[in-house]
Amino acid sequence: MFKKILIANRGEIACRIIRTARRMGVATVAVYSDADAGAMHVAMADEAVRIGPPPVAESYLDGERIVAAALMTGAEAIHPGYGFLSENPDFVDRVVNAGLIFIGPSATSIRAMGLKDAAKRLMEKAGVPVVPGYHGEAQDIVLLASKATEIGFPVLIKARAGGGGRGMRRVEHADDFAEALSSARREAKAAFGDDRVLVEKYVEKPRHIEVQVFGDNYGNVVHLFERDCSAQRRHQKVIEEAPAPGMTEEMRAAMTEAAVTAAKAISYSGAGTIEFIVDASQGLRPDRFWFMEMNTRLQVEHPVTEMITGVDLVEWQLRVACGEALPMRQDEIMLDGHAFEARLYAEDAAKGFLPATGTLHHLWFPDEPAAGTSLRVETGVREGDAISPFYDPMIAKLVVHGPDRETALDALGDMLAETEIAGSTVNTAFLAALAADPDFASGDVDTGLILAKQDALTAIPEPSKELLAAAALAVSGLSDTGTPDDPWSALAGYAHFHTTPKRIALRYGEREIKARVGIEAGKAFVELGGDDGRAHRLQPAMVNLARWPGHISVFDGAMSYSFTVPDPLDRAQEAGGGADSLRAPMPGLVKLVRAAVGDTVAKGQPLLVLEAMKMEHAIAAPHDGVIAEIATEGSQVTDGAVLVRFAEQGGE
Repeated sequence: MFKKILIANRGEIACRIIRTARRMGVATVAVYSDADAGAMHVAMADEAVRIGPPPVAESYLDGERIVAAALMTGAEAIHPGYGFLSENPDFVDRVVNAGLIFIGPSATSIRAMGLKDAAKRLMEKAGVPVVPGYHGEAQDIVLLASKATEIGFPVLIKARAGGGGRGMRRVEHADDFAEALSSARREAKAAFGDDRVLVEKYVEKPRHIEVQVFGDNYGNVVHLFERDCSAQRRHQKVIEEAPAPGMTEEMRAAMTEAAVTAAKAISYSGAGTIEFIVDASQGLRPDRFWFMEMNTRLQVEHPVTEMITGVDLVEWQLRVACGEALPMRQDEIMLDGHAFEARLYAEDAAKGFLPATGTLHHLWFPDEPAAGTSLRVETGVREGDAISPFYDPMIAKLVVHGPDRETALDALGDMLAETEIAGSTVNTAFLAALAADPDFASGDVDTGLILAKQDALTAIPEPSKELLAAAALAVSGLSDTGTPDDPWSALAGYAHFHTTPKRIALRYGEREIKARVGIEAGKAFVELGGDDGRAHRLQPAMVNLARWPGHISVFDGAMSYSFTVPDPLDRAQEAGGGADSLRAPMPGLVKLVRAAVGDTVAKGQPLLVLEAMKMEHAIAAPHDGVIAEIATEGSQVTDGAVLVRFAEQGGE
């Protein structure tokens, strides 16, 4: 076994690899950018090496620096994790040429599956079913549009390199093809350095089901059953599960056989995933699934496979890379129970899943599972860490296992309801709403489920008056028994002859909340203004809450409500903060500008495209108006920066 390995990654996957390596007695070397100098994976590793500034091109994608770090620290092998350089065959060649071992497949295997069009041609030759579409080399827009018409709309434009939903667009009508193609190409170029695409038939009730495969250097290949990753938004997975709901033995046999055949066709060694698109319009049938692509690496959702098989896939990776044969034969790998994984992100689901940043002032995950279930949290952050705009905004993967799907899903709902995060907008409530959705709960899920129900799944109910009272009470510094929470609050509301209620001001979004908090008969009370104009005395709700600079967050199940506590000494007015401006919802690059100064625009009209975390986000006009100023194409903007300023009505 290796004595020391270097992990060419960051965040939760780096931490995940370190835990298994430590259990196996293998020392680890972390690499980090300046943005990650204090990161959790750096603290966990035995050694750490700086590899550059925050931009990925100058740090985590710099293969030369990473190999140099491995040689300098005496590491024998490099584990790439997922993302970054994990599926870069040139990096694999660099590692091998330096006399190191790459913990993963060969460069030849990665090249064979790295481009979707070539991979599909290879799979057709191997007898693996492939989705109908155009997978050729020619990229002329007229040809691609013609092929789309031949295939029949709707079609799916897909970047031939990479994955994760980047460079992917669904096109309903021929008139929309050119615009969708341009957008997909720009996004693919930014994410993968390759703007070439393929065009495929869009399956009307598609399910995304993938098979975990594993090979060694002796020609052995096994599967570890399937995962269902159909719950997606923007072609990115949200909740994954294993096994797939509704899976029949006949379908499983056909799909796993095709997956093993695909892996053997390229003499695959290491962990890999064969992804299939399934037409579920008539249930799961063995003649209704097609090869989509192969991920020649460990998947983000690998924990659900580990939960149902009892296998540590990272341990298998290390053993196979070290020259050992597969630890188990196919007939020794058993499926036990059901598992779910929910991806907890710093993002605003109610605003189209825009990525968010911020400092995690409060972070708590449940650790006591219900009887018969088990929990697992995969994270790369701690309380006090900041969510960086430079990398994927994942906070954690919440994983549960139970004896059956219903029990496991209940455990997932409980885990989400008990998770508490303050300091950044997160998608916990959205995940809980999806887990509780009747169609998802029944297993009737396809890749269009979230889009079809997005408004309902992302709706944020107004906080109840009892929750508002709880927030006001917390800000007052008094407990519900009227005793001070801190020594200074003992003076709050003091008067010589009588108790004077303390006036509290809060802000929830654009809404200002005023309350009076006092003590009567040894108990605290809260008065809020009612719709009838009178003050109403309320009993505050018993909730968990977290205080952080200038804010207080109140938790109500999976929902969290963050209130701003105004500073009475701060009278500064934010310039341009009114309805005359449009601000950046996140840090990013202004990729495309579609309007100019002096243009008259209508509400909802696209004005520019903002690229953040390698995804494109269309920014539309919030109202009718005339543009007075607009950001320049290619400019880098910070969160909250003015992108567009509108001329005042009636002004010049």
